[in-house]
Parts: sequence; structure tokens; C-alpha cells
Amino acid sequence: MEYRNIIEDNFDAEVEALQKIVSIKSVAEDEISSGEEILPFGKGVHDCFRETLKLGEELGFKTYNADNYGGHIEFGEGEETLGILGHLDVVPEGTGWSFDPYSAAVSDGYIYGRGTQDDKGPVIAALFAMKALKDAGFEPGRKIRLILGLDEETAWRGMYYYLDKAGAPDLGFTPDADFPALNGEKGIMSFTLVKKFSDRNTGGLRLRSLTGGNAANMVAEGARAVVLSDDDNAYDNIKSIVDDYRRETGRTVSARRMGKSLEITAEGISAHGATPEAGLNAISIIMEILGKLNFTDEDINDYIAFYNDYIGFDVNGERFGCGFSDEQSGKLTLNVGIIDFDRKSASLTINVRYPVTCTAEQVYEGFSHLVEKYDMGIVKEKEQAPVYMEPDSPMISTLRQIYAENTGDYDTEPKVIGGGTYARCSENIVAFGALFPGDEDRMHQKDERLSLDRLKTMTKIYADAVYRLSGTDFPVPGRE
Repeated sequence: MEYRNIIEDNFDAEVEALQKIVSIKSVAEDEISSGEEILPFGKGVHDCFRETLKLGEELGFKTYNADNYGGHIEFGEGEETLGILGHLDVVPEGTGWSFDPYSAAVSDGYIYGRGTQDDKGPVIAALFAMKALKDAGFEPGRKIRLILGLDEETAWRGMYYYLDKAGAPDLGFTPDADFPALNGEKGIMSFTLVKKFSDRNTGGLRLRSLTGGNAANMVAEGARAVVLSDDDNAYDNIKSIVDDYRRETGRTVSARRMGKSLEITAEGISAHGATPEAGLNAISIIMEILGKLNFTDEDINDYIAFYNDYIGFDVNGERFGCGFSDEQSGKLTLNVGIIDFDRKSASLTINVRYPVTCTAEQVYEGFSHLVEKYDMGIVKEKEQAPVYMEPDSPMISTLRQIYAENTGDYDTEPKVIGGGTYARCSENIVAFGALFPGDEDRMHQKDERLSLDRLKTMTKIYADAVYRLSGTDFPVPGRE
């Protein structure tokens, strides 16, 4: 197939294109105005979006901008549309990188930078797959649209706005998960538990502030508590408790004087909220330490005990009352992403991925008794129902075959994951790549990187997928 040779010839240009868009910090921010334009997700996301559309035009494709909420790069004609749904926004970079997270540095066969795996690398791979097909003279039977989402890591408003303006594709895939293919995704829900406190200006040991985490869908990498006491001896005792904890657990914790207060910090290991077992939650570490102290305010002690008794380091929700599981998708996962205490109130933002045979209502019902017992309120936020496609369906079978032909891996089965992808946005969309089985997943973590060899292979895989799925002889699911 000539287009595979073209991918080889264009690979240096593909790497340069990826470096260019990785170098743009595209963390979603508040809406701003720029001249007469509204930038719904801030300047960084918009700059990355504009640069990607410009790249598509330079490669010879038509482009479409849905009022800066999203857009597409289009190839071919036809009454039906094959969609490739990717995203250009990224999660916050965090700390501890070996390279500047927006330098797009190439070292030892890898390109480093936030978004290289999730999801800028796969987006560029899909774009250069389209270019190779076009340059080879391929004429698809369906329009091919590389659809660019701009707030996948947050609220998905942009994708829904785009779909409302441009229309949904008839079928397609999102290159934002795992190979060989996903045949399902667990339900996702995020919510915040809110607890009110009276600001009692009493003596003894007081908790002045408690913060941790950056996002609901990230395992908290850091947490910090500030305590205050009129008795300096109390600080010596707390330092001793922290030192003993560090020796016993090997975890990174510290305590130091900060004016009249004492600061306690904990360092965890970040991971994607869909796989909290791959990380170590700094919020849970610091709550375990605080549970060894005795605050004057019993409401504070009770709140800390609630966390340690019913959440702690349990990532499957079993102690929290929602430890559901099923054969298709396995166990529910629970991640505490953010904590914020400011003397008068505490908020705990939790992200749950529940099995495909369960409902959000069942999860809420599972822990409702705890909410009532500890007099907390629930602020319901993001909620997405699960999606599921039979593993032997034509779509999944075809994508799995394409992956196997390119890798020689005929053994790895399709799977259901806890991650949430744009497969939930439209019918007949499944997640297809781009993480290869056995490869290290650094999405949402420091030193995120993508192997250049993998970038080339995924480009060939996506070219094959577009070639096969864009033919009118491939059935649209539900219309066979």
C-alpha cells in the first residue's frame, strides 16, 4: 500500500508538527475575550486549536471552526461521515519533570511533553494518516473528519457544541485510550461532599487549613495542612509523629515551623483518576497523619475519622458503601481528587468509575447513609453513563484485526476501561488506541512521553482504519 511508504517519508514532518502543538500550553481556563472573538477555554487552548487547524490547511485539507468551541479537519466527500474524535487540551503539568513539560524535547527515542500520549500525539498521528491517504490518491466513500475537542479534560462543553453545529459522525473512533480496542467504558461521576463547621476560636490544637490535589480525575500528588497551637511542646510531639510515620511507611512527609503555625506536607504519586491504584494519594497520606493528632474541635476529629474509616487508601469504594463490580468491566474505582478546608467548611471532590451494568443512582444510594450520618451535602457534578459494545461486533472485530496486522499481536483482547473518552459523545464511536499493551502509561503524570517508533506505528494503524472504515461497504453499526 503506497500510503504506508508515504507515512515513512513524512515522518520527520510529523514529529515537527507534534513538537509544535505540544509546545503550546493548552490547559483549559476561563473564557476570555480577544478583540471581537470569544475564547471559551482561554488563550492557550485557542492557540493550540488555531495552530492545528492551520496545519490541516497547510496539508491540503478543508477546516471548520465552530465558534472556537471545537472544529474539524476534513478529507473527502460522501453522504456519511467517519469521525476521528481527539482533543487538544491537557491536564495541568504538575511538578518534577526531567524536561520542561512544554519543550517537546526528543531524547532516547521519545518525545517528552504534556499531551504527547494524551491526546496530541494520537491526533497528529491521525492527521498524518489522512495526509498519507490523500497523497496516495485515495478517494474515501465517506467524508473523513478529524474532530478537535478542546475541553475533554474538563466539562466537554466544546464537543457537544461542535456536534450540535456540525452534526454527529455516522461512525468512527477516538484515539484516546488503548489498543487493540475498547468495547466499553465504565460510567463516570464526580461529586463534592461539603461539610460545614463553626469557626471556633478555642485554644488547644487547631486545624487552620487543609488543601490537596489539582483535579477530580487525578490522584492527588501533594497535600498540605497547617495546624496551630499555643503550646510549643505540641509541635515537637507532632514532628515526632510525622518522623515515625515516615520511617514506618517510607512515604514522603514532613513537618516544619511556619511562623506561629506548623506546616505538614505529604507527597504522593500522581496517576489518572481512572486507575487510582497506579498512584498514591497524598490526601489519604495526610489524613492518616492528622488522624493521629487530637484537635480541640471534636467535629474536626470526627471528619478526619470519617475519611480514614470510610475512604482512606481504598480505591474500590468498598468501605464507602459502593464496592460494585461486574463480569464485563470489573470493580468500581474511587479517587479523591481534591480536598479544601478553610476553618468554616471542608469540600472533598471525588471521582468514581462504576461498572457498565450499574447506575449512578446505585452508587449515590450506596453511600447516602454516610452523608446523612456526618451531616454533609452532595454537590453533583460530572456524570456520564457507561457505554458498551459486544467484543465480536463488526466494528470491534475490524479494529482489532487492523491492530493485529500491524503489530503481530493477535492475543490481546478488547477491554472495558474506567477512563472516559469521546466515545460517549455520539453513537457508533469506540476508543481505538493509542496506548500499546505493555507500554508505560504516563498520561496525567510527570515526564509524559511518546515513543517515536510507536508514533509511526499508530499512524500506520490509523491509516489502515480510515481506509477500511471509510468505505461504504463497511456497515454503520445498527444499519447492517
